Amino acid sequence: MAKCKRNRNRSKRNFTVKTPTTNRNYKDTIFRMLFSDRKNLLSLYNAVNQSDFIEFYNGSTAISDRTELRLSSAFEHLSGKPKLELIVTVLNVNEGHNAELMQHCSMLKEYAQYVARVRHYASDMPLNEAVKHAVDECIREGILAEFLTQNRNEVISMSIFEYDKELEEKKLRKAEYEAGFSEGEKHGHETGFSEGEKYGIERGTFLNSIETAKRMLKLQEFSLEKIAAITGLPFDEVKKLHANEARSDS
Repeated sequence: MAKCKRNRNRSKRNFTVKTPTTNRNYKDTIFRMLFSDRKNLLSLYNAVNQSDFIEFYNGSTAISDRTELRLSSAFEHLSGKPKLELIVTVLNVNEGHNAELMQHCSMLKEYAQYVARVRHYASDMPLNEAVKHAVDECIREGILAEFLTQNRNEVISMSIFEYDKELEEKKLRKAEYEAGFSEGEKHGHETGFSEGEKYGIERGTFLNSIETAKRMLKLQEFSLEKIAAITGLPFDEVKKLHANEARSDS
């Protein structure tokens, strides 16, 4: 899922692509790699053709082509018109959605096709094989061919990491709910559930960050500093995990 902020004024226009943290600090997605190219970014800029806050969505949960997120929806006690409001337009960029947008930005369309193929093959074969198969097939069929050829190894590693992370997100949401509900039962009704849910979320997030760091260490393509920045773990914690991995491998 990636955010785009577009601002206009008389003298200049700014268009930046950002990847939301989704409760993490991981930013180096394939989407970001692809649209760090100025030509691709300009194509996306022109295809969107509006001056709002934009968020591109390509998660596996089904949503409509276009939805709106409002800051005021997060207010617990809202009475009357909010004094502060932010509206974000969410565009579904999975394959088969927002056909007009895809028509005006071929890179976005091809990116959606690549993601769809990774998910399709991952349902029938081991993830490593599925990603490699999707990459090779896309290159043969001219889908992101130049980008995938030039960045093949990095894209494969990143795709494995991102897809695995997507599955972990689903497991984490389930674990957070179960932990929160269990703690809530112990402490009683609404107050207990709120405290238990908070504990479950914090604990689940920490454990997921640990697992993410372990997978990144196994890839051997990220520095300890970068792993700490991506996972949000303290650097000393990452060093400890690295030392444990080294001992287990020896």
